[in-house]
Amino acid sequence: MSRWMILIASMLAAIACVEMVRRALRWRLIGERWVLAGPLVRRCTWPAFALAAVATANTLYRPGMAEGTVEDAIERTITLFMIGCVTWLAIQAAYAVTDVVLDRLVTVEGERNRRARRIRTQITLVRRVASAVVILLATGAMLFTFPQVRALGAGLLASAGIVGVVVGIAAQSMLGNLLAGLQLVFSDALRLDDVVVVQGEWGRIEELSLTYVVLRLWDERRLVLPVSYFTTNPFENWTRHTSRVIGAVMFRIDWTVPVEELRVELYRALREHPLWDQKDWTLQVTDTLPNGLLELRALMSAADSPSAFDLKCDMREHLVKYVRERYPEALPRLRVDMT
Repeated sequence: MSRWMILIASMLAAIACVEMVRRALRWRLIGERWVLAGPLVRRCTWPAFALAAVATANTLYRPGMAEGTVEDAIERTITLFMIGCVTWLAIQAAYAVTDVVLDRLVTVEGERNRRARRIRTQITLVRRVASAVVILLATGAMLFTFPQVRALGAGLLASAGIVGVVVGIAAQSMLGNLLAGLQLVFSDALRLDDVVVVQGEWGRIEELSLTYVVLRLWDERRLVLPVSYFTTNPFENWTRHTSRVIGAVMFRIDWTVPVEELRVELYRALREHPLWDQKDWTLQVTDTLPNGLLELRALMSAADSPSAFDLKCDMREHLVKYVRERYPEALPRLRVDMT
């Protein structure tokens, strides 16, 4: 009984040591100077507690502390927990390190934002792939602690060709999505926070996983599509090279409208609007319509698509008001020849 008491006391002491390290990392003098301290505490506290207890048990447990089949079960359980805790801690530590990089990339603005989003997307997907591989290897290591599984594995090796074909057919869809995700990310065709138009829906890439892509639509709905969709179907990417967008506003108005004055008013309104990026603008007569109206197109640029949409709405409203108040005779009208 004394051996078990020593074992339990040692496990509690190991957990207490991890708690002291956690408190030290949260200490103001360390936490503010070492950027990795916060993510490590947030991600690794519980895995570290578990590993400390299991590692202590694995070190201090000796044959003879239990009897018969119970001893074998305890040893195997400790081994399984050891593998699981090491895997858990390794994955969480890797996530903590990459969290520091991802947090810094989120704050990048301006021209470097596109490159930052590409790196964020690649890091996010690579760490998910790496985590899946590590978990798969850990699961295999756990299974091979059982003698029956080891014997089964030896038998499977003799028929590896048949098993490979069966597994390949069964996992074809999953592997296709995985390869499609890697192709999208490393070809820079799609990134987190990209503005895209898919199936007539406008939105931003909110999540890019190994098997699916979540598109956050303009009205806060979510469109979930398999990754392979983006490698087999066309889609619009409005932020492929830059987030800057040129918006167009169409007007159909009477021939009597003074186009030059309307052009001057558009430029004056754009200069005073905070969403205009001070670069591109124009007002052109693009067509003469059979119903006796002119078609005017106003172009204006903005830093990104949401800004461009708001800017277009504001300029459309402003020009409608301007024509209505200054040139009411130029409002659209239908002419009928009574002769």
